[in-house]
Formats: sequence, structure tokens, C-alpha cells
Amino acid sequence: MDDEWICGRLGEDEPWMLGAVNPPVFENSLFTFASAGELGEAIKDEDERYVYWRGTNPTVDLAQRKLAALERAERAKCFASGMGAIAATISSLVSAGDHVLVLGAVYGPTTQFLRYLEKFGVTHTHVDDLASGDSAISESTRLLYFESPSYMRYEIFDISAVTAWAAERGLVTVMDNTWSTPIFQKPLTMGVDLVIHSLSKYVGGHSDLVGGVVAGPSRLIRPLALTEYQLYGAAMSPHDAAKVIKGLRTLPVRMPAHQERGLAVARFLDDHPAVRRVNHPGLPSHPGHALAARQMAGFSSVFSLELDTESREEAGAFIDRLRHFRVGVSWGGFESLVNAPALSVEESVRATMGIPVGLVRLSVGLEPADTLIKDLGVALEGVGRLA
Repeated sequence: MDDEWICGRLGEDEPWMLGAVNPPVFENSLFTFASAGELGEAIKDEDERYVYWRGTNPTVDLAQRKLAALERAERAKCFASGMGAIAATISSLVSAGDHVLVLGAVYGPTTQFLRYLEKFGVTHTHVDDLASGDSAISESTRLLYFESPSYMRYEIFDISAVTAWAAERGLVTVMDNTWSTPIFQKPLTMGVDLVIHSLSKYVGGHSDLVGGVVAGPSRLIRPLALTEYQLYGAAMSPHDAAKVIKGLRTLPVRMPAHQERGLAVARFLDDHPAVRRVNHPGLPSHPGHALAARQMAGFSSVFSLELDTESREEAGAFIDRLRHFRVGVSWGGFESLVNAPALSVEESVRATMGIPVGLVRLSVGLEPADTLIKDLGVALEGVGRLA
């Protein structure tokens, strides 16, 4: 079964669909049963039986089945946000006294959540590579968490090597795959235990929903679904699940278009004298390009550039000169966006991730690449004038 069929048709020909072109949205908060005994049996299996909206729902379940199939996973669980998925997944794998190893730069709120867990006796350590991991690991280390490409810096890790290293040391691996989507990268096929996505980004594709998902084997998803998912209450709504399903229908078409436009913009910036560096793994100049080309089927259009400046003010002025990039967080929609971590990320988190002051993140949307390139060219002319 190929990805395009999964995105467009998987599960959409079943009797409960009643021939509807768009899957029905089940708005009811609960489901009733013919007897008390039947209800009791359903509650025992609430992660798969329809009992109450907080457990699961037919519309949400269809989205979960599609996402699991895309990632080549046994199961998937959708959440009301990406952080809902991250928090529940990490919590399901650690207890008081445990240690988490974080490889490379990861999403800022993920680091903030790990710091939050310190008051419950869960510690963590950030390392840049596996060699450093050997020094940081301890008998209490239970989990290795990472992204590839990494957050903001877009470094590439050899996923098979990371998972083999972790398996030898008895660690569970969790990877955030939001950047690539399952269209361009399938970490579970390279040994990752659990994969996480923010569905708010490319999967939704239209900046009109917030959601998250974790996918992997039933032995890890089922206990998470019965415990953290239920207790944290970050249940995805059926309306958002319907948006996920619609977003998936065009995902295999949108991602190559994002790739084409993103690379065109990145190539322009890579040759510009006001730019020190472009962090896009699709560029041959990227140190991880060859590895990325081997383990990925394509490249998305989110990347960073490092301006030739050490000034926050100058980074902000560059952003303000742009006219076709909207200023905002998130990414993955039609619209092109720009953001600078030094202007918004907590300083200690920025330092932990090794993000330069002049680093600017671009999310290249689906507008004409030539228009975006001209806009960037004009904005870059002002870099250095504040020095």
C-alpha cells in the first residue's frame, strides 16, 4: 500500500462512511450500549472502543489509522497538540529517578518540559553527538530523545546508528519527525521506537488546526493511550481530526512543491554575501547532505540562515524589511513565515541549543519562489548598516 493511497483512501470505503466523500465528523461526547455488561467490557478497552470522546472517536480513529500506516507503525494516538503528544510520550517512559538523554537541538518547549520534570525527580542531559552520549549516560538513563533534522540548526543524525547505539544500552528511542513528515522520512523503519509529529505543521498544511500524534508498536502505544492520554486529557477533537484527514489527502502533492520552492530560496541565500551560512540539508554545502539523501526521500521547506551579524536589533530589522514573509511562529502552511529565535526563545534555552543571535528561520510556503527571492534580496541589502 503506497503513501498516496493511505493519505487519500485508507479506511474511507467502510460501511460507517455511508458513501460520504468526506468522512463524517462524530460530534457526540459519548456512546451508549445495549447493556451494563457491554459498557463494562468496552471501558476495559477504551483506547480502541468508542465510549467517551476523551478515549477515542470514529473520526479521530480514522486519522490515527492513516498516520500509523504512513509511519509503518502498528498504532498511532492523536493529541490536541504536539506538546500533548510529547509530554504524554515522555511521561509514559520515565519514572522518578530516571534520566533522559537528549541528542542535538530539539524543540524549545520539549526542553522546557524536561526541566519541568525535574521537580518529579526526572533529570536530563543534552549532548551533541553519540561520543558525548557515552560520557553522559548512566544506569538511570531510560530514554534517548532527538530530532533529525535537528531543531533550528537542521543537523542530520544517522538514525540507524543512533537507534543501534541506544538499543545496545537498553534505551528507548523517541524521535520528532515533524520536519520531514512520513512522506519524506520513516524513522520506525530505521529502528526508532516511537515517532512524534506536530500535526499543526505540514500534515494539517493550512495553519488551521493544532494537533499532535505519536506512532509506534502496540506494546508502547496501548499503555500510553490508557494512562497518560486519558489522564492528561489532551484528546484531539473530531473536528481537528477531520482537518488532519483533509490535510493528508494533499500531503503527497504539497510536500514536493514545498521542497522545490524551499530549495530555490535556499540556493539563493547560500550564495549571498550577507549570509554566513544556510542550514538546509538539501543543499550539497550542508555537512549532512549525503547522509540525508540516503535516509530521506526528500526535503521540506523549513530551514535557517545565519546573518552576518551579532546584533538582535539587526536580525529584527531584517525581518521587518520583508514584505512577503509573514512574521510568526509555527510553519508548514501555504504562507511563508519568518522568525528569529534570539528575539523570542528563552536565553538559556537558546544557549543550550547553540543557536546564534543572527539565526533566522524561514518556512517557505507555496507562493512563487521568485517573489520570495526578490523579497529576501531587498531585505538583505540592509544587513550590516547597523554595525
